[in-house]
Amino acid sequence: MDHERHHDHKSAARIAKEAVVEEIKEKIQNSQSFVILDYKGLTVAQDTEFRAEFRKNGVDYRVLKNTLVRKALNELGYTEFDEALNGPSAFAFGTDDAVAPAKVAADGVKKYNKMQVKCGMFDKKYADPSVCEAMSKVPNRATLLAMLVSVLSAPIRGLAVALNAVAEKHAE
Repeated sequence: MDHERHHDHKSAARIAKEAVVEEIKEKIQNSQSFVILDYKGLTVAQDTEFRAEFRKNGVDYRVLKNTLVRKALNELGYTEFDEALNGPSAFAFGTDDAVAPAKVAADGVKKYNKMQVKCGMFDKKYADPSVCEAMSKVPNRATLLAMLVSVLSAPIRGLAVALNAVAEKHAE
């Protein structure tokens, strides 16, 4: 009898793990990017500050079990992350802004002089630490759009005037 009860408990734990793996898979699929951080060495105060910075930038930051994340990634066809999924691992998921997780992580690494970015994923592809570092320097979407608008607005005004002049000439 006792043996049976123990067996039931084990399957309940397995079911719970599978649910978490499914949740992680969904998170990965719905994210534009994520980075995996080795967060050891942070004090509680620094960790709280770091988490607030992620939240402020719309990044979902959480500590997850390596084994469950590895299982989720493997089920999605990724094995490149296996090596990084050892030791303390925190995960920063960017749903709206692909650059935000790398940017906030890189700032945190510099600021606290602890931690390191192990690797990440951009555009559904594995990214080693150097790619994550490069991504952290890319302007975020709002900055890019502002740059694009300023680059485009001047010539387009000129183009509109020129097109208008051509149209008027043909109308005569």
